[in-house]
Amino acid sequence: MSETAKAGARKFARYLPILDWGKRYDRSALTSDLVAAVIVTIMLIPQSLAYALLAGLPAEMGLYASILPLVAYALFGTSRALAVGPVAVVSLMTAAAIGNLGISDPATYAAAAIVLALLSGLMLLAMGLLRLGFLANFLSHPVIAGFITASGMIIAASQLKHILGIKASGHNLLDLLLDLGRNLPNLNPTTAAIGVGATLFLFWVRKGLKPLLIRLGLRPRMADILAKAGPVAAVAVTTLLCWGLGLNERGVAIVGAVPQGLPPLTLPAFDAELWIGLAGSALLISVIGFVESVSVAQTLAAKKRQRIVPDQELIGLGASNVAAAVTGGYPVTGGFARSVVNFDAGAETPAAGAFTAIGICLAALALTPLLFFLPKATLAATIIVAVLSLVDFSILKRTWIYSKADFAAVAVTMALTLGVGVEIGVSAGVLLSILLFLFKTSRPHIAEVGLVPGTQHFRNIRRHAVQTVPSVLTVRVDESLYFANARYLEDYLYDRVAGDRGLKHVILMCSAVNEVDSSALESLEAINQRLESMGVTFHLSEVKGPVMDRLQRAHFLDELTGRVFLAQYDAATELDPSLLQQTPQLRKIA
Repeated sequence: MSETAKAGARKFARYLPILDWGKRYDRSALTSDLVAAVIVTIMLIPQSLAYALLAGLPAEMGLYASILPLVAYALFGTSRALAVGPVAVVSLMTAAAIGNLGISDPATYAAAAIVLALLSGLMLLAMGLLRLGFLANFLSHPVIAGFITASGMIIAASQLKHILGIKASGHNLLDLLLDLGRNLPNLNPTTAAIGVGATLFLFWVRKGLKPLLIRLGLRPRMADILAKAGPVAAVAVTTLLCWGLGLNERGVAIVGAVPQGLPPLTLPAFDAELWIGLAGSALLISVIGFVESVSVAQTLAAKKRQRIVPDQELIGLGASNVAAAVTGGYPVTGGFARSVVNFDAGAETPAAGAFTAIGICLAALALTPLLFFLPKATLAATIIVAVLSLVDFSILKRTWIYSKADFAAVAVTMALTLGVGVEIGVSAGVLLSILLFLFKTSRPHIAEVGLVPGTQHFRNIRRHAVQTVPSVLTVRVDESLYFANARYLEDYLYDRVAGDRGLKHVILMCSAVNEVDSSALESLEAINQRLESMGVTFHLSEVKGPVMDRLQRAHFLDELTGRVFLAQYDAATELDPSLLQQTPQLRKIA
């Protein structure tokens, strides 16, 4: 094979990770993947139905979104353990996105969800091909944690109407709670008994069933499988009760007829108005889903010293969402709980997801008629138990202690998500994070530094006993220089130099400067000229290679009144050798 052909093959293989791990696939990996697939399938069947209910969609769309998307991710994804499918937060965002359009017709609502999946998939694919995975870094972890916590509370509250058998609506927590309170007198006792009972059972299953089974003599692996099957047991028992006792005739809401068969091939509606209306929501869902998915994938990969490629993850998730759109599903991403289960169950490769898809296919073919009498209260219990594990109020305490700016971002995100809605909440969180970043970097930490006695190190004169001389001022700026902070550096130096008659040299220590943009370059030129007019020479020290390359392409170094020193020690001692004889001093922090 020619070198050109080999290079082409390598480039093609980069977009198909299966060509890498597939070459090493063996019987041991097959066995591990099959076991993991069985466990995740058991978990995913009730979750898929429940999350479709949360999104306001027919139950079967949850199953459809759990088949071909898993196969697509197995082909294009890089995580060995990530389990893709419907998740709570994305389901809630789907409901909010379509709800904003005021769609009430069920068929049009479902069609909008399919378009949302397609838009999300296309956006993720485009971001992956353009290698824009870094854009997700604009969503800080505290903001995501605050958003997920607030969303978890809204999701749990939204399901109480199914638990209690009453009607309630609202896109934020306050509206939901008020509507629940108004309709509480209409509570259906039979539905409440099923819903509360299923919820308590599922909470107990999460913590208590596995230890009990082990005490009864079961091996840990089998006990774990049976514990994961807890939601299936709840579904089976409550469905049988509803069927046998005719509880649907007593007002218990049931899933009803679920179409039997494989997912249909669907062609998303090409309605320009609908696409434009959903575009902003699709972008938010894409970014939130990607961040959540990559966070889980990287955490699990680190445990086995494996590598995740974020840009390829965008392609994998994009392909999964496109697959969901063409098979009657709705937006999907990597789920935290099922991915952890997949990892703990021993999944070795993404093939475990493909095997899970086969399991869901079999369920869609054989089990859907049995779901007719499944109470919606049971599915609501499944959702509540799953999402409450995502609620983490400790993020408020941690950010308050560590960073008031991060606390502000978290608090605003949570407050707006709970009080206004999910899209406004996460949008405000992202915007506030960016504004706080710009504010912090626009006022970088600037330190006047001196020589630590007996060393060649320079440290902040307000924190260490250091040696300085009146003729030389060394300033260290701990941030890259760009348009937002360039004037701040100018003002700092002018204020510091003004009135200091004995000053002859100013050294800008650039050890923490990774970038100097055009605006900052103009500021450096202005500083150089201003200092020259004051009879002060301007020098640079410890300039990094990439920064020096940029400066050399400009005329700045030709006009620089001083020199560029490789090391700060060389600069300070050469400009005034008497520095070495000075008595160390410590100035108190103002």
